[in-house]
Amino acid sequence: MIRRTTTLLITLAALLAFAVPAEAGAATHYATSSNWAGYVVGKPGVRFHSVAGTWVQPAATCTPGARRYSAYWIGIGGYHAKTHALEQIGTQADCSSTGEPFYSAWYELVPAGPVDVHLKVRPGDKMSAHVTVSHGTVRFRLANLTLGTVFTAREPARHLDVKTAEWIVEAPSNCGTGACHTLPLADFGTAGFANARATNTAGRTGPIADPAWSATAVSLSPEAGDSSPANLAVGGPAASATPGALSANGDAFTVSYAGAPVPVPVPTPPAPEPPTPEPLPPTPVPLPPTPTPLPIAPGVPPTG
Repeated sequence: MIRRTTTLLITLAALLAFAVPAEAGAATHYATSSNWAGYVVGKPGVRFHSVAGTWVQPAATCTPGARRYSAYWIGIGGYHAKTHALEQIGTQADCSSTGEPFYSAWYELVPAGPVDVHLKVRPGDKMSAHVTVSHGTVRFRLANLTLGTVFTAREPARHLDVKTAEWIVEAPSNCGTGACHTLPLADFGTAGFANARATNTAGRTGPIADPAWSATAVSLSPEAGDSSPANLAVGGPAASATPGALSANGDAFTVSYAGAPVPVPVPTPPAPEPPTPEPLPPTPVPLPPTPTPLPIAPGVPPTG
């Protein structure tokens, strides 16, 4: 089953977000996840009533081969390591194995599975979403502002988490019996969220950078987890995604896709040339033999 999120895969991000703060005085913390990229807000003691935001539906760049996936959503909960609930709504841009892009919309009440939303979504369409949690009921709203169409739903929920609010680009997960693996992330180029607002249960509404809570920028990294053989086989941990800085008013940001770095081939060193053999010493030319002198007979006087 294709899942948009699981608490299993965001455990590392949740731990890092509160254990690795940015420099003293900075408003944003930083974390790494195997499947999320974007911004999360939260603070001990703060509970959230609603979350809202807009985004322009990204276009997926597809090539034939393995299927690839990407989701864009807003939600409440699901970030902390021990949570088992998340209330979210969003859209998707996926790639078929033949290289064709397709787009869809959905909502989800984790731990339940996703529910398809019958709302037309095209690349470039401006989407607006809103999630509200109140008295055990979750209200979802998703509008395609470009086409002028709206979807709404109201669902009772037995499991709720209202400790955080999120604006996320995600690599969805393939979940079987007791295990989930991050699917390959589709190349979405750049996704931009705007008009990001959260309201806590005390009635305060503010942007991501509101001082009433802390903001965490989450980067999707293949090194954060889920390097199972099944995931590696389809290229799951190849791509990454990184959120940019918040806008001046603290309610907008972009998330940028980055594919796997192309390995640089290491040149093979040339084989060493054989050493030049030492020249052989010249062969000595033999000298001619010394002539033997004629014998002189003793007692014979020289000839006059």
